[in-house]
Amino acid sequence: MTVNGEVSRLGAIVDPSVDRVSVDGYRIPARAVSVTIVLNKPAGVVTTRRDPYQRRTVMDLIEPVPGLVPVGRLDADSRGLLVLTTDGELAHAVSHPRHGVTKRYLATLDRDISADQLEQLALGVELEDGPARALSVKRSGSDSTVEVVMAEGRKREVRRLFAAIGLEVRDLVRVAIGPLELGALPEGATRALRPAELSSLRAAAGMQTPVRATARRSR
Repeated sequence: MTVNGEVSRLGAIVDPSVDRVSVDGYRIPARAVSVTIVLNKPAGVVTTRRDPYQRRTVMDLIEPVPGLVPVGRLDADSRGLLVLTTDGELAHAVSHPRHGVTKRYLATLDRDISADQLEQLALGVELEDGPARALSVKRSGSDSTVEVVMAEGRKREVRRLFAAIGLEVRDLVRVAIGPLELGALPEGATRALRPAELSSLRAAAGMQTPVRATARRSR
């Protein structure tokens, strides 16, 4: 990405109403600028714009953009796919359960999971803040690694779901948000959403009007 004809660097602040922004040689009109990126969040980083305890946040991993916010939550000790955007409508639609944008995770457990336990996750369990269940759940590669698809994202919900059936999650990676896949994006890096990806994400959230977006290059 270039800003005012120069390659943008980490730490640069972009004001779309003033700066000339281009991605891969394509000039983005100021009126059309809506920044949306995906980040592969490492463990130990909190999903917030600021942290009162001075912990490292996801905003420390990206170039500052006015109005850019993380969409939904990903616990500090979890890692994987996170969307950040300046589009408030998109942020609400992707994060709110009623819009039906699913989240897919790979959970590595402290021991093998049984067929009965897999069934229990799909049927649902009672948590302290109400019932919860996985939309789908299956083993992935081994008896102690499970792919889980969730319809909502309550605080530490996936970990609490497994804890309710007597299993501890040792590692949790979000690998997809709706149609978006984490893929081979390196940990701690960001990338632009391709126009087709942004359109499919908006469609998954019930937002049919296409909006062209700009985003940061991977670091």
